[in-house]
Amino acid sequence: MTTKPPVSESGAWEEAARAAGVEVNPVAGHIGAEITGIDLAAGLDEAQTKAIRAAVLRWKVVFFRGQNLDHAGHVAFARRFGEPVVLPKRGSASPPDVPEIETTADRLELGGRFGMDHEEWLRRRRHSLLRGWHCDHGARVDPPAATILRAETVPPYGGDTTWSNLAAAYAGLSAPLREFADGLRAEHRLGVGYQPRPGDDAYVRHLLERQVASVHPLVRVHPETGERVLYVNGYYVEQITGLSRPESAAILELLLEQATRPEYTVRFRWEPGSVAFWDNRATIHLAPSDNAHLGFPRTMHRVMLAGDVPVGVDGKPSRPVTGTEPGRW
Repeated sequence: MTTKPPVSESGAWEEAARAAGVEVNPVAGHIGAEITGIDLAAGLDEAQTKAIRAAVLRWKVVFFRGQNLDHAGHVAFARRFGEPVVLPKRGSASPPDVPEIETTADRLELGGRFGMDHEEWLRRRRHSLLRGWHCDHGARVDPPAATILRAETVPPYGGDTTWSNLAAAYAGLSAPLREFADGLRAEHRLGVGYQPRPGDDAYVRHLLERQVASVHPLVRVHPETGERVLYVNGYYVEQITGLSRPESAAILELLLEQATRPEYTVRFRWEPGSVAFWDNRATIHLAPSDNAHLGFPRTMHRVMLAGDVPVGVDGKPSRPVTGTEPGRW
């Protein structure tokens, strides 16, 4: 999301929606809005683009229902807001002729690929309550700015996704704790916290062969709104730099609990044709795991938009540790 419209002022998102003739209806107190009155497949004019951008920046994630986007339409919609990321390697379900789209089908396709079924992978990845919360590709030095996820096939029940507003979470901290967090940085590393299998673990080898790590500010300044964002998540954050392991673990647990408090979250029930568009710089989300034991397919298509290098309160950017450099995927 490259252009920087003046959306931080109160009511700017409402004015943009009125000018575009669309409705933006908030669905939770701090995060999430549903946008109606627009057909994404028909293409967007400038007013509609501005309204959606303003709503995303204000509400962090917006939802559209009943859309009839195909792959080309999905990519065209994404390009209105930034440059789509092209991953060097995608899942086998991804369309080979549309490199901007990554498709996840039927339990993340693990199905024995690393010598374990999806249920075991979830148990090992999410052994703690907060471990599954993440932003997309958060270990990169320049994580994606936004993600646009489209539902093709969803189970009749289960499979919801939850997002949390990290700007609201930061604002909800006490002033002394905000000041303390402002000066900290943390290492984000791919696969942190995964519990290895006894003996030979093919998934651990997979992670190590593709290791990515960066040091990010614990409080990020949003490049478009100027908000301070509590830049933590459960899946990538390894340790707060400069602190001992026990000190880091205690502070990170406190901050993660703050980041995922129910009042800062919204939960979305997917339907075929639903689209979610979220600010990956100011949110973390929890992918569903309550449908892993069900026999229903769940096919989702994702486009991510290229992002910038996070900058802390002190004006200093993130730095790469291994496996990543700005703009190279």
